[in-house]
Amino acid sequence: MMGAKPTLLLLCLGVLSLPAAAQTYPTKPIRLVVPFAPGGPVDTLARAMTPILIPALGQQIIIDHRPGGGSTIGTDIVTKAPPDGHTLLITSASIAINPAIYPKIAFDAARDLAPISQISSSSLLVVVHPSLPVRSIKELIALAKARKGELVYASSGTGSPPHLSVELFNSMAGITMVHVPHKGAAPATFDLLAGNVSLMFNNLISAVPNVRAGKLRALAVTGADRTAALPELPTIAQAGVTGYEASTWYAMFAPAGTPRPVVDRLHRDIAAVMKSPEIKKQLLAVGIDSVGGTPAELAQYLRSELVKWGKVAKASGAKAD
Repeated sequence: MMGAKPTLLLLCLGVLSLPAAAQTYPTKPIRLVVPFAPGGPVDTLARAMTPILIPALGQQIIIDHRPGGGSTIGTDIVTKAPPDGHTLLITSASIAINPAIYPKIAFDAARDLAPISQISSSSLLVVVHPSLPVRSIKELIALAKARKGELVYASSGTGSPPHLSVELFNSMAGITMVHVPHKGAAPATFDLLAGNVSLMFNNLISAVPNVRAGKLRALAVTGADRTAALPELPTIAQAGVTGYEASTWYAMFAPAGTPRPVVDRLHRDIAAVMKSPEIKKQLLAVGIDSVGGTPAELAQYLRSELVKWGKVAKASGAKAD
């Protein structure tokens, strides 16, 4: 019994030290891993947030791009990092899709990551190269049926939300379009702008400026509601594919085991950033809703998304290359 007292004392001291650790956190620059290529939506969000988040945390934030494997490479790096809040992950809905398309992933997102906050959500935009002779979803479906297997679409990677959103569209519209995956949204967008592919279900951050500049033609949005960025566009469901809906989202995580006071501190500061007029204005301009949800809400949402996208991936037969 005497030996138990020092152990109990150490445990108590450990628990009492957690709030103190949160008060001193962070003690060095924070590494923010972006598991996608520069120039895509996750990178854009990271760059928009960090100038406001840095003063709140009192330390520099270093953006570290680790693209590849549909975001699995960068995510794996974060799961293996020390759980002290100095290595964070900003990612997309791909994190909920990857388990269904990659046969061997070295981590379990729900187990090996500590949710911090869902930061935003968004529809995708159906955009085509101006050379494609279609101006509506009905015309796109008709052309795809007339030229079966000839229309080529780009995505930010196999199993990404843009990829599976098209596969869901193919299934519901009864058409077949050929998939060309890329290593991120930016290279996929460049390929579409060059006319090397016909269309893409693209994120609004990348697509809206090109639509407004006349470089791409927008047909519809994939979500349940129209977007404030281009309110004249119908949803795919409104355009004739009844029941269709697909959205993407972005969130921040830390390695599992990160002290709860540190997670709570990060959530508080990140939620404040997402509610700031500056960020809300930037996101609204491209039709993205800022969220700033709690860690518990993100944990529950991640579990539901793992189930949803797992079913879509299985039905489409999508597998990582």
